[in-house]
Amino acid sequence: MQLEKPPTEKPYEKPEGERRGILIVNTGDGKGKSTAAFGLALRAHGRGKPVKIYQFMKVPSARFGEHRMFEQIGIPIEGLGDGFSWKSQDLDRSAQLAREGWLRAKAIILAGKHFLVVLDEVTYPLIYGWLDLQDVLQTLRTRPADVHVCLTGRRCPPEIIELADTVTEMQMVKHAFKAGIPAQRGIED
Repeated sequence: MQLEKPPTEKPYEKPEGERRGILIVNTGDGKGKSTAAFGLALRAHGRGKPVKIYQFMKVPSARFGEHRMFEQIGIPIEGLGDGFSWKSQDLDRSAQLAREGWLRAKAIILAGKHFLVVLDEVTYPLIYGWLDLQDVLQTLRTRPADVHVCLTGRRCPPEIIELADTVTEMQMVKHAFKAGIPAQRGIED
């Protein structure tokens, strides 16, 4: 490790632009995309801002750690999907659930009543062709000016990356699963 001296001057200039809703993308093959989006949701909720989270691949009855915590603190989180595609008995049903879920998420985004809308794992129904990319892009472009949207998932379509204001690509350097360690409840649930 190479030691550094801490900066003694601010390393950036304060932007002069207008405050507005931003489009945030967390993508890549590394872990932490959803977790980062949930951190945004907690930050906004902590400021008294209305937040809504949609999870496109989780079933509506999911009870993962984030569901339990968000219920306790009052952040609405809704599973829209049918679980992992390789576990699905009916991919046509999975596609239909994604389309129905998108219509709900789209209505919430366009209504403009939420400060932040998280579209967790939305890239999967997009890259599977279950959602119309042009409809999603149009919704993101025409959303009310003060609505922030965060999208997560691997292989985010380049059209969304181009439209986004902030894009973070999570890169896997090392993962316990590859060393034979199973997922741990409370860490990867």
